[in-house]
Formats: sequence, structure tokens, C-alpha cells
Amino acid sequence: MNMQDFSFDLKSLLLVLFGDVTNIFMLKVILASICGFLFGVERQKRDKPFGVRTCILVCVGTAFFISIGKSLTGGVADPTRVLGQVITGIGFLGGGVIFSQNGNIKGITSASVVWMLAAVGAAIGLEHFGKAIFTTVFGLAILIFSDKLENFFTRY
Repeated sequence: MNMQDFSFDLKSLLLVLFGDVTNIFMLKVILASICGFLFGVERQKRDKPFGVRTCILVCVGTAFFISIGKSLTGGVADPTRVLGQVITGIGFLGGGVIFSQNGNIKGITSASVVWMLAAVGAAIGLEHFGKAIFTTVFGLAILIFSDKLENFFTRY
């Protein structure tokens, strides 16, 4: 079973459980909130920019914009244009946390987390739920375990 099959099966299950489109939209907001919350806890625990509230809002906001863009596909709009504009805006937001301090660049990881949040939110907005969940788990694993790997390799 590949990830696309998983997303399709999850979507069908959600339609059975929650019914109409409005409930699916609420589910998107809830799932985006959970994914954003998990990233936010990791960032806030390390006392980094983009804590819980910001991570939730970025993920939910991206899912919302993408959902709206997707709903306008009746020949009126191209949803990929909405996605492109969201990516541009997220790049601007992420660039705001990158700064130089005593010749060292700081905030690159936080800016990268913003990109991940937007990717997860976009996947949720496009109803690729399995991909969003996998990307959240994978991104968190990188954030949590990369320090341990870096410390291991610098000792040898």
C-alpha cells in the first residue's frame, strides 16, 4: 500500500465518519492544528522562535488558503497559483527569523520549520492526509534526533 492509497482510504473513512464537506473542512483545521502543535511544542521546548501558537496558525492558515484555492477550480481559478503565493508568503515569514549575531547565522532551522509547516498545511488543504501525517512525524524525528546524531559524529 502506498501513501496515495492511504490518503484515499483515510479520506473515505473521514467522509463516512464526518459526512459533508463542512465537517471535512473542520477536520482539516483540527488535523492542521495538531500537526502545528506538535512542531510548536518541539520549537518552544528548545526556546526557539515559532512556538506553539505560531506553528498552529501557520499550518492552519496554509491549509485554509489551499482549501479555498482548491474550491475555486470550477474554471475560475488555478489552485497552483494559490499554492505559489502561499509559498512566497511563507518564505517572507521564514526570512524574518534569520539573523546574524557576531558573524554567526541564526534561525535557519526555525525558517525551515516554517517551510515544513506550510508543506504539511498544503497537504492537508489538498486532502493528502497521510502525506501530512508522515511529513509531520518525519520532520519531528529530524528535529528531535538530529542533535544526537550530530553529537555522535563530532565525537569521532
